[in-house]
Amino acid sequence: MDLLSLDLIGWLFSVASGIALAIGALILSLYYSRDETRGFVLKRVLEDAVLFFIWLLGFAGGVGVLLGKAWSRPALELFCWTLMVLLLMSCWSRLRAAPPPRNMRAIQLTLFVTPVIAVCMATIVTLRGETALRVLAG
Repeated sequence: MDLLSLDLIGWLFSVASGIALAIGALILSLYYSRDETRGFVLKRVLEDAVLFFIWLLGFAGGVGVLLGKAWSRPALELFCWTLMVLLLMSCWSRLRAAPPPRNMRAIQLTLFVTPVIAVCMATIVTLRGETALRVLAG
């Protein structure tokens, strides 16, 4: 069962991951431009490297789907699962950090998270479908 087309998946994840990588590089360059923030950046270098790798995995998976490569299916599926877990963990920590009452924050987070998780789940189902197995067989 194909919920999304493979072309849409490829372009969506390539463009979204590329934008995330570009924004991350811009933010990192802004931090390195100031002397007082270099210590903060150096303390978070491992976290930033892991986050960069995750977005790079999404970019590579999207480009791989566009090129019809077999390795793109597991790469993009791993990216989707990782993105969903990190997103839920981030939302949970933001919800706990918000002052009570947290109803409005919970609604805001739900409105942001629901479409992202829906696209990721639809992508996973599509990548496990017959068309993706046939097209991305390698």
